[in-house]
Amino acid sequence: MRFDIITIFPDFYKSTFEYGILGRARKTGLVELATHDLRSFTHDRHRTVDDRPFGGGEGMVLKPQPIFEAARAIGVQPKDQRDAAKETVILLSAQGRPFTQAVAQELSSVERVVMICGRYEGVDERVNQSLCDREISIGDYVISGGELAAAVIVDAVVRLLPGALGHPDSSRFESFGSEETDNKYDSDGSPRTTHGSGGILDYPHYTRPSDFEGSEVPEVLQGGNHDAIRAWRRMMALEKTLENRPELLEKARLSPEDRKVLEKLKRMREEAS
Repeated sequence: MRFDIITIFPDFYKSTFEYGILGRARKTGLVELATHDLRSFTHDRHRTVDDRPFGGGEGMVLKPQPIFEAARAIGVQPKDQRDAAKETVILLSAQGRPFTQAVAQELSSVERVVMICGRYEGVDERVNQSLCDREISIGDYVISGGELAAAVIVDAVVRLLPGALGHPDSSRFESFGSEETDNKYDSDGSPRTTHGSGGILDYPHYTRPSDFEGSEVPEVLQGGNHDAIRAWRRMMALEKTLENRPELLEKARLSPEDRKVLEKLKRMREEAS
């Protein structure tokens, strides 16, 4: 898979992609990453990439000409050919649709992702309309530019690629992961003590020591009952989601047992309040 990032700050990524899962994926050839300096596609001595907005207002707007030239220079396919080429072009913008795990899964199925990093007050809308397939925001807040957003998207997508993680099931059994299956065994044949999250939050995690400054690991996790551990973890995942992101429960595919657990958790909250 290949990522191309069009930005006015290509040096931002000099060390960003050198570490952890992403660094390993690059070294093994699983993913390619290239940055392209937008100022290289300007034609004035000041290398100007922005101008004042039509209609007045604060700030400056990224001009369309350098962005279109950059896209042509790196061989971006015409819109009507991108599906066949397994390629997509993204504008990173606060006005975009939210970036979610589902979007990350979708992007992990293409072979090339081109990202245009917005800056200043925004990007000339003709870039979005004529060049981009989608406009994405990483959250309901404003940051200085799309560079951080591009890094977030790259990291989230790469870790979903087969071979990127140390264990093939790691991306299934975490927040926003895949749905539960009937298989009670991991890919290595060992009994599973986890559930596919099915779009809700992950359960709490613990490691050694079992007693840290008087705070002990839950007893169920220290026993060898796989079914009991799975049940406890699912209950904790439901509880954490109910507390922190209750809106996720509206879309999650919950089993009848999940719904019973949720009702019990809600009653306990009401009694405690």
